[in-house]
Amino acid sequence: MPPDRATLLQGTLDLLILKALSSAELHGLGVSRRIEQITGGTFVVQPGSLFPALHRLEEAGWLTSAWEASENNRRAKYYKLTRAGRKQLGEATEQWNRVAVAMARALEA
Repeated sequence: MPPDRATLLQGTLDLLILKALSSAELHGLGVSRRIEQITGGTFVVQPGSLFPALHRLEEAGWLTSAWEASENNRRAKYYKLTRAGRKQLGEATEQWNRVAVAMARALEA
């Protein structure tokens, strides 16, 4: 793994997917690219992790999906946040911020 890349901690992939979809609906590859973009290349999500997570989030009611034509005119499944997904994004963001502050305190001790 390149030195500027990091391993996702358990539970962070869901949060990153929700955040990636918070501004626009995207197809799977678009979600992966958006995560890489918003993390400055630190996290690169492989399809084997991404697609089961998208399915899980859709089953939870946090995403909806529809088949549409992509920018290169191929059929692609586009994902969009639901109202419940936006609520989950807010709650998960608050929880993550609490954990990050607590970890920073612990490491400074």
